[in-house]
Formats: sequence, C-alpha cells, structure tokens
Amino acid sequence: MSEIRVSVFEGAGTSPQIRTVTRPKVPDKAALIKVGACGICGTDLHILKGHWPKPLPWPLTLGHEVAGVIVEKGPALEEDFMGNPLTVGSKVMLPPLMPCGRCYYCVHYPKSANKCLNPTYYGRYLSFDKPPHLWGGWAEMEYVDLEMLPATKIYRLPDDMSLMLGSLSEPLTSSLRAFKRAVSVGGFQVGDTVVIQGSGPIGVLAIVAAKEMGAGRVVVIGAPEKPRLELCRQFGADATISIDEFTAAESRVEAVRDVVRGFGADVVMDCSGHPSAGPEGMEMLRDGGTYVEMGQFTDAGSIDTNWHRICVKDINVLGSWAFTANDIPLGIGMLHRAADRYPFDKLQTKFPFSEAGITEAIESAMDMRVVKATIVPHEGIG
Repeated sequence: MSEIRVSVFEGAGTSPQIRTVTRPKVPDKAALIKVGACGICGTDLHILKGHWPKPLPWPLTLGHEVAGVIVEKGPALEEDFMGNPLTVGSKVMLPPLMPCGRCYYCVHYPKSANKCLNPTYYGRYLSFDKPPHLWGGWAEMEYVDLEMLPATKIYRLPDDMSLMLGSLSEPLTSSLRAFKRAVSVGGFQVGDTVVIQGSGPIGVLAIVAAKEMGAGRVVVIGAPEKPRLELCRQFGADATISIDEFTAAESRVEAVRDVVRGFGADVVMDCSGHPSAGPEGMEMLRDGGTYVEMGQFTDAGSIDTNWHRICVKDINVLGSWAFTANDIPLGIGMLHRAADRYPFDKLQTKFPFSEAGITEAIESAMDMRVVKATIVPHEGIG
C-alpha cells in the first residue's frame, strides 16, 4: 500500500472528506499502525459542533479511541510504555493525552500528571497539513514517532483481545480513574451503592468499572430507553431511571432514593456533562457521600447554583479529568479480564470507513440511535 486514505474535516460543522496521502517512511523510533477500530467520542462530537474552548489547527483528522496492528516499525522502537515487546503484528492502542514527564506537575505530582504543563494531545490536535498527515484514528493507518513527539506512549494489547474491544481501553480507563479518585479519599469501597448520571458510552463503561471494583448496587440515570437504558441493564445496572419519564430534577432525586432504600447513594458519578447534573446529583447522595464529576464540558455554575450544599451535606466532591499514563494498563487489564462478562459487542456499532459511513456514524452518535459508534477502516484484522 503506497497510499493511505484519511478522513479530514475542514472545520466545525463540516462533513468528512476522504483524502489520500503518500505512505510515509518510518524512521528508527516510529511505527505505522493499521487501524482496526476507532470509536467516536463525545469530545469528537463537541469539536464538530464547535464547542471546543480553544482554537484548533484545522483541517483535522479526528479519532482518538484507536486500536490497531503495527504493520511497520523502526528498529529502535522495541517495547511499549510498560516494557512489553513490540513487533510487527503487535496489537496496540494509543492514548490521546500524553504527559511530558519533565514539567513541575509530572515530576512533583505524578498522580496528577494528567495536568501536565506541556502535554502532547495526539491525534485531533495535530493538523492534517502537518506531514505525515496520519494523526487521527479515523484513517486507514495512524503514525507514531517518538523522536518527533517524545511524550508519545504506545500500549500493547493482549494478543487475544479484539481490536473492537481494545478501542474501549481509553474511555474505560477514564471511568476507572474516576473511581480510583474516590477510593483515594475513602469515598468508595466494596459494597457501596453507586449512581451514574448519563447512559452514553462513558456511563456504560462506568458500570463495568464500578462492578469490577466491587460496587454493591449500580443505578443509572439517562435516556432513551432504547438503546441506552436497556443496554445499561444488560451490562449489570441494577436499576435505571429514565429522564424522559422523570422530567423534573426533584422526581429523579426521589426515584433514586426509592431505589437505594436509604438516605441516599454512597457515590454519584456524573458521566453526562450536563451543567445541571452536579447540584442534582449531590442531592442523590447520603450525607458524607462522594460526588465525582467526569463531564468535561460542564459550566462552572451560575451565581445561583447553590454550591453551599457542598458544605452543608459534608460531601467529598472530586473532579476527575482523563487519566495518567499508568492508568492505561489498568484499563486494558480490566477489559481483558471482563471481556466475557459483559455484552461489549452490543455497546459498539460498526460503521464503514467512507465519507457516507463516517457521516452516518456521527449522526447516529449525535441522535443517540447507537451507544458507541465505531469506525472500522479494516474489518477482520484482529
């Protein structure tokens, strides 16, 4: 293959264009990865809607929930970030957020290295105009170069893990780290009741993380019933509460308290990103409970948001954004162990790598006709 097809967006609100680029030469510490699967993330949808808070270097190739197979690599690229050997044919994933490892936060606060002062945001933050053009997962191949971007990290996937499942490594890790944050302050322990606000892909994967980490009961709030809430129950949610049925915040709070049969939930996690989720979710907690905010696009809150409830209820409120480099292997391991315990194949819906296919995938994700839209440039490679 001397040429590689890549999907490109000229800006927010534009449609994908399939362009062809020349296959690049691969230097000593670089690799070409044939993309087997790449999910559509809520972040991608926000970017396409023009919600990203900072200027972006359009044109872009989007897609950062990527899993693929190394088809060519340089001789100096011998192992992944965890020391696992890398060869042609290795299955790998690439996280979008890579700390530099050298700044003040990385050195002094390694557990908060996701707040790195000089991060590399792989994929969507590198312009398509910058050779070798293969910066996002919505493409036939993706390119990594550790000399060009030293902070780049590659993670080998288990040989028997499908690439569809592997493409869930990054979003699952975000959910896993959020619960780790709660554990770190004594706010989540085995047997706790967990309420998850949001029934999208992150909400579904938060069910997996909660169950695998020992949650007693898991309740999910979201919509629509099909395909989302129905799927949440298949993934092990003990109860679901429809925002279409319980339209008022007060009724949702009451419904949660009825389900948990007590003073409130031990942990509430917002996976919806809706500005009103925080104040509402805190009322679903028992006093002394833990609220974890995962929404990356929530507003800071207006002057009448009633944040004094944080003090009155004596709540641990945690922000959890993305993950650190050492969290990724935990996510991969959890997916691998849990592969046969959850209907992951029902979570992901495949779409072909074409302008029409990518457009349909984006529209299906925006309209919530599917839960996790996943673009598949190469079917059957793993």
